Amino acid sequence: MQRVQKSFSLESIDAFKSKLLIWAQQFEAISWLDSNHYNQNYSSFDAVLAVDEFTSIKTDYTNAFDKLKEYQSITNDYLFGYLSYDLKNDVEQLFSKNFDGLDFADLYFFQPQRIIFIKGNTIEFSYLKMIDDEIDFDFKAINKISPQTQSRAPLGIDSAQPDKSSEEIKVKQRIHKDEYHQKVTNILNHINRGDIYEANFCQEFYAENATINPLEVYHHLNEISEPPFATFLKCEHQYLLSASPERYIKKEGAKVISQPIKGTAKRLIGKVDDAQIAFDLSRDEKERSENIMIVDLVRNDLSKTAIKGSVKVEELCKVYSFKQVHQLVSTVVSEVEETMNSVDIIRKTFPMGSMTGAPKVSAMKIIETQEETKRGLYSGAVGYFTPIGDFDFNVVIRSILYNEEKKYISFSVGGAITSKSTPEKEYEECLLKAKAMKYVLTNSD
Repeated sequence: MQRVQKSFSLESIDAFKSKLLIWAQQFEAISWLDSNHYNQNYSSFDAVLAVDEFTSIKTDYTNAFDKLKEYQSITNDYLFGYLSYDLKNDVEQLFSKNFDGLDFADLYFFQPQRIIFIKGNTIEFSYLKMIDDEIDFDFKAINKISPQTQSRAPLGIDSAQPDKSSEEIKVKQRIHKDEYHQKVTNILNHINRGDIYEANFCQEFYAENATINPLEVYHHLNEISEPPFATFLKCEHQYLLSASPERYIKKEGAKVISQPIKGTAKRLIGKVDDAQIAFDLSRDEKERSENIMIVDLVRNDLSKTAIKGSVKVEELCKVYSFKQVHQLVSTVVSEVEETMNSVDIIRKTFPMGSMTGAPKVSAMKIIETQEETKRGLYSGAVGYFTPIGDFDFNVVIRSILYNEEKKYISFSVGGAITSKSTPEKEYEECLLKAKAMKYVLTNSD
């Protein structure tokens, strides 16, 4: 599919980004990916907006990767969308029967008519040739928007969404503290028996009969977190508002990059204390062992499609500091043959090891019996494919999911359970991870 590109240069990129997201709200399909100026080693652009669905694929997990592979080969264009965690059922003989309050499809990608890339001070519009005469009109329309109107629908469109502060949102926990302790103990029993080494166990926080302004909540969440893989995703009445710090997998030419996160410590106000807690995290035996187990799993996953001997660990347990927390991040890379299909690379590594455990299939089976909620898009991935088959996907964590029709809000958090885990500390870590999402929804801790 032929595209027409046109570039503009601007001084105030942050102001343009705010206007751009307001302008985007008129479309039924929106994918906004923002690095928040984070200095990444593997970065293709600073931010990108894809809107205005031309073609799309939406399906449950049955043969989902084969359907995506066919769709990608037919369109031969940019595709933006998501892979839900429950595509595990397509990859392995698994199932999902837990409660689902959100009803997201298991897989969704769309071919956008309009894509806007931001890199440095350059804005590049990439429109399908049939609408390329609208580039100048859209650029002018975006620039005319006042950033102060972000909570209202753009371009004179009425919005039924009230300000989020106009009604109180009551967040509940799907698993209460005593039950959480028992479930972690059950997982530890599996570990002590040798069934698994590690499992990522998650719990849901939710609100019913609740209405929010998705764009306003996204801005608030992004502002307090400023993560490198932020996402605003809209698919009709369903929204993902994500402050993810983690890359799942990226393909750049023949190189494949995965950057699992395992190991968390809270930020402290004092510089000396904050530096000390970051240093302590880098030396923490439990946190490092969690990370190294997943690195071994990722190495194994990448080796399934890699040229022999090309899988390498570029960074092991490096401390990365974000606004809310310090994290241990590792970088694992491989090389693939030019003939290797992009969808097959993802299929062979999905779901990501940082959200499952080791061994992966055994861990996923145990997770399903202990969790109370179908994960769906949480712990899945959002990203894009390029026309030449490169791709980049985040891990959907630190995220709020919202079904506007059902008035259902959900966010989940999890932690890696290993032999060194204690139920009390794992519970505290979950509350730390949940803090930002709860705060933006309720304005309280």
